[in-house]
Amino acid sequence: MPSIHEVRVMPWSAAQMYDLVADVAHYPEFLPWVAATRVRSDSEHEMVADMLVAFKALREKFTSRVEKTRPERIKVHYVDGPLRDLDNCWQFRPLGPDSCEVDFRVDFTFRNVLFEKLAGQYLDRAFRKMVGAFEERAALLYGRSSSSATSVA
Repeated sequence: MPSIHEVRVMPWSAAQMYDLVADVAHYPEFLPWVAATRVRSDSEHEMVADMLVAFKALREKFTSRVEKTRPERIKVHYVDGPLRDLDNCWQFRPLGPDSCEVDFRVDFTFRNVLFEKLAGQYLDRAFRKMVGAFEERAALLYGRSSSSATSVA
């Protein structure tokens, strides 16, 4: 199962970054390739949501169940879609009142092994673009800090 892992120090609080990641309804406003989202159910500890991902002529819908533990962790479990499996986890560790460490891991398996090998060449770049989009959204919502996000891993 391919995996991507990134740890970054962010100039925003763990609660702010948690809130940003948990706000699935607004993903189409800032995440590349996310054309639409639909939150089916949402509570303090769990959400079920659909995400429509579009890239050129390709459009695929994913359904996920999201475990929420505010402000420490968000775990996303794949329910349905074009992959065999997709799980990701965000962990937010406070470093001070206005900074945190964000640890993000995604594990995935395509249904088609050949497609998995081909897509693997581009996934790292796409992943970095999406992480950058979260950083830009945080700057827009919470303001820019004199320090910038730094990669730890």
